[in-house]
This record gives sequence, C-alpha cells and structure tokens, in this order.
Amino acid sequence: QGQLVESGGGLVQAGGSLRLSCTASERTFSSNAMGWFRQAPGKEREFVAGISWNSANTYYADSVKGRFTISRDNTKNTVYLQMNSLQPEDTAVYYCAQRLHIGVSVSVTAYDYWGRGTQVTVSS
Repeated sequence: QGQLVESGGGLVQAGGSLRLSCTASERTFSSNAMGWFRQAPGKEREFVAGISWNSANTYYADSVKGRFTISRDNTKNTVYLQMNSLQPEDTAVYYCAQRLHIGVSVSVTAYDYWGRGTQVTVSS
C-alpha cells in the first residue's frame, strides 16, 4: 500500500513563503495524479492544487491561483507545493494525496492514498 510523507510545514509571517514536499513509496507514482489538500480547524478538507502524471496539467483552487505552484519530480517520487504570499487564511494542515489514475480530481474521495499532513501556520 502506498505511503506518503509530507515535510516543509511551519510558522511563517504573512507575505512569506514555504515549500512543501511529499515523497511517495508507491511504485506507480510516475503514472499517478497527485494533489494537495488542506483542512483548517472546524472546516472540511478542501482541494488546493493538483498535477497530472506527466506534469502536463495543473489545477488550482481559486483562492491560491497566482500564489501557489505545484510540481513533481518522477525520478524522486516527490511532489512539491511552493507557497508564496502566504496569508493567515492559508493556515491549515496540508495533506498530500495520490490518485491511482493519470488525471487530476478536485474531489477528496477520488484519491487513494493520503499523507498524515503537515501544519502550516501564517501569522499576521
């Protein structure tokens, strides 16, 4: 079964940047779509960004467009989320997710494997 390990979270001031990484153990990583989701206290888990198996297609939530960038390195079984111009409303636990399919979905239920999450806190 696939295992995902996130890293790179932390505390940052508004306007700052963080880069999240997620490494997958699943051998099918290079043919799978990957996504980043987040969940703030008292809120449902929401889609942040997704990338297709070959990086040809990327998708972003409206709230992060122009600030966040998703990328992947299939030689390292790793997906990244570069987060710039962070705002307090970006504070959440960020989860990496792997879909046993080549295409991206914005739906939580479409993903098969999940990491444990990494906390991102943005202070004002």
